[in-house]
Amino acid sequence: MTRLTTNHPNGRPCWVDVGVPDLRRAIDFYAALFGWEINEGPEENGGYALCLVDGSPVAGIYPEKDATSSAWVLAFAADDVDAGARLVTEAGGTIVVDVTEVPGQGRLVLAEDPSGARFSLWQGKGHTGTQIVGEPGSMCWSELSTPDSAGARVFYSSVLDRPVEDMSVPGFDYATVKVGDDDVAGLWGVPGEPARWTAYFAVDDADAAVARTTAAGGTVVREASDSPYGRFAMVADPFGAVFAVMKPAGS
Repeated sequence: MTRLTTNHPNGRPCWVDVGVPDLRRAIDFYAALFGWEINEGPEENGGYALCLVDGSPVAGIYPEKDATSSAWVLAFAADDVDAGARLVTEAGGTIVVDVTEVPGQGRLVLAEDPSGARFSLWQGKGHTGTQIVGEPGSMCWSELSTPDSAGARVFYSSVLDRPVEDMSVPGFDYATVKVGDDDVAGLWGVPGEPARWTAYFAVDDADAAVARTTAAGGTVVREASDSPYGRFAMVADPFGAVFAVMKPAGS
């Protein structure tokens, strides 16, 4: 378990949020699943709601009434978001929303990698990102599934300005983004699958979290199973936003 009150180091996943067509239903769903305290923001700020664990922010939910689908979007910390945006285009990615100032909070750019996986870069100011990592209800891992693992390795190493280390074994194409000695995100080569980032949220019991997901109106994408890193399941909220619930090994 890690608690942070300053900006995350460059290249580390630092935040995750989701736009939903029905904010009230989303709040009810995620509060039931994770026990989050969720504070709705004022309308002048777009109604952006902060999800809290022990009073500390771990994720965001915002209303997007015209959305036809929902997806969690992962943000990586950036020391210089303008430089990061330039690296995105130089590496073959696409800028979806240009660099934007969030008054008093920080600066953001929304982008897609060459295979279409959406992510953002965040240069924190008043909002430094999630203050809890690896504790139940907070992110414990982030993973890209992509049909072009070789291209993804080059792209993210350049954009995040961090090394990508091969972790592959026969039949399993995998690499990790490194920040110092820490593995902070995974790149999983999956031929034929659409590219996307998935946020993993820590829970005390993966099977119980799956049961809470369905009871609250969500769906199961992949049943709970064991891995060397913990027991996890892939699920989706009532609007189709996919994420993972995981009891990390040793927790």
